[in-house]
Amino acid sequence: MKENFKIALVISRFNEDITRLLYEGALQRLKEVSFPEENITAIWVPGAVEIPVVAQHLIHKGYYAAVITLGAVIQGETTHFDYVCDQVSQGCQRVALDYGVPVIFGVLTTSNKEQALDRCGGKHGHKGREAVDAALEMVSILHQIG
Repeated sequence: MKENFKIALVISRFNEDITRLLYEGALQRLKEVSFPEENITAIWVPGAVEIPVVAQHLIHKGYYAAVITLGAVIQGETTHFDYVCDQVSQGCQRVALDYGVPVIFGVLTTSNKEQALDRCGGKHGHKGREAVDAALEMVSILHQIG
C-alpha cells in the first residue's frame, strides 16, 4: 500500500533550528519504513500560521493521502503565542475535516527552546518521527474503512 499514495510535509522555517530536526527525523522514519522517496513532497513555509493554507492547497489538488505539518511555536513574552497556536491547530483541523484527509499536527507548542529540543530526539521522543507513524496509520485506517 505504501507505494500507492503520496505524503506531503509542510514545514515552517520559523525556528528552523528546531523544525529542521523535526523534518530530518520525519524523513529518516519514512526511509526506515521504506516509503518511496518519490512519493514524498516537502514544502517549506515562512511560519506556522502559513501551514494550514498550504496543507489545504496540497490536499485540494488530490495528490496526497496525508499531510504532515511540522513547526515550532515557542512561548514569548506576549500573548502572540496563544493566537499563533490557536490559528495553526484550528486551521489544520479544519482542513482535515473539510477534506477527509489526515493533517497530522507535528507543530510543537512549547514554553521554551529546551522543551522543543526535548521533542526532537530528546527525553520526550521525536515528534517528527511520531508524526510519520500517525500519518501512515491514519492512511491505513481510512483505507480499511473505505
